Amino acid sequence: MDVHGTVAEGFEPVRDAFAGNFAALGDRGAAVAVYRDGRKVVDLWGGARDVDATDGAAGPPGTEPWRRGTAQVVRSATKGVAAAVPLLLHQRGELDLDAPVGEYWPEFKAHGKERVLVRHVLNHRAGLPVLDRPLSPEDALDPLRGPRAVAAQAPVWEPGTDHGYHALTYGWMLDELVRRVTGGRGAGEWIADEIARPLDLDLWVGLPAAEEAAGRAGRVGRLPEAEPTGGGPRLRPKRAVTEAYGDPASLTRRAFAAITPFPDQNDPAYRAAALPATNGVATADGLARFYAALIGDVDGVTRRVRLFDPATMERARAEESAGPDRVLVVGTRFGLGYMLHGSASPFLSPGSFGHPGRGGALGFADPEAGVAFGYVTNGLRKTVTADPRAQALVRAVRESLRRTGSDVDRV
Repeated sequence: MDVHGTVAEGFEPVRDAFAGNFAALGDRGAAVAVYRDGRKVVDLWGGARDVDATDGAAGPPGTEPWRRGTAQVVRSATKGVAAAVPLLLHQRGELDLDAPVGEYWPEFKAHGKERVLVRHVLNHRAGLPVLDRPLSPEDALDPLRGPRAVAAQAPVWEPGTDHGYHALTYGWMLDELVRRVTGGRGAGEWIADEIARPLDLDLWVGLPAAEEAAGRAGRVGRLPEAEPTGGGPRLRPKRAVTEAYGDPASLTRRAFAAITPFPDQNDPAYRAAALPATNGVATADGLARFYAALIGDVDGVTRRVRLFDPATMERARAEESAGPDRVLVVGTRFGLGYMLHGSASPFLSPGSFGHPGRGGALGFADPEAGVAFGYVTNGLRKTVTADPRAQALVRAVRESLRRTGSDVDRV
């Protein structure tokens, strides 16, 4: 399998690890990008743009090659992009993170949700990871019905007292909150206008019709769950995790079943909708460049752009939730909208913040190292927070930093 693209001197381990993902870990089409101090030092892609040649099920690989501009659905890596919207609105003085959500969205206050704060939406402490009445795919894509369903839902724990991953409901709460604050502009539109366009990002929450027609997005699909070759890690989920996913009554199953059945992620209608929890479409460069702009200046279309001021950056990565996650069962750590480095989701260092996508994708930033990272793939695994392919690349970035003289043990 040919690897295309470039790496800066010293970052050759990333190229080796990327090729190894195809040889040993089953990648069929993928890309990785890394920025250091606002400069791109890794830009690699390879394989086929479609995980298969026909209908999206695991099968023979696609035949059209992945190109530099190929984008893919990044699933929950979307959450990290979407989280920037309320944080930037707060940075501009337009949103109070400690205000009740109902102050901006009065209908939300029903059924004991008066004490849900804006920060509870971002730190997964709102107590609303499930819907008693799951939405159909058609209803889920409607920008009004998801928020209405969450507004009608009672919390399953006292808001603010515990945390659990809001896998799907996160997006509806965030999107409606942004609409109420901005006078009708949803998170996808806000990202396009205020983030993607100024930074010239190939990144969308709601893929425009012109980009769909141009064939920018490849097809994703589930890979066979074969044992890795070449000495790759063997995944053995904890018994409690396996049981939680197998129990239809568990918060785990119910959280991921808030849309039932889940939409076809290759359907143009799904990619065109704006679901800030799950359906972002991005290139690896778009994801990495976004995170680079959270921690420093990056060349934009007409000027140097930095999204977060230092105070907002620290606010994003300050620990808000930690410990056993009532939905994911394992221990997780969250800041405001971002997962933090930990055993369930290892990034580069304890100061890193970002978000994985279920099945493989990963984006994060590490301010101390000046590093921003993006990985996208079309081959989805069962992994939720720590995919072996992304982790192999993160380890290679660490080795590259050692080669280039960085004190990675310090970061």
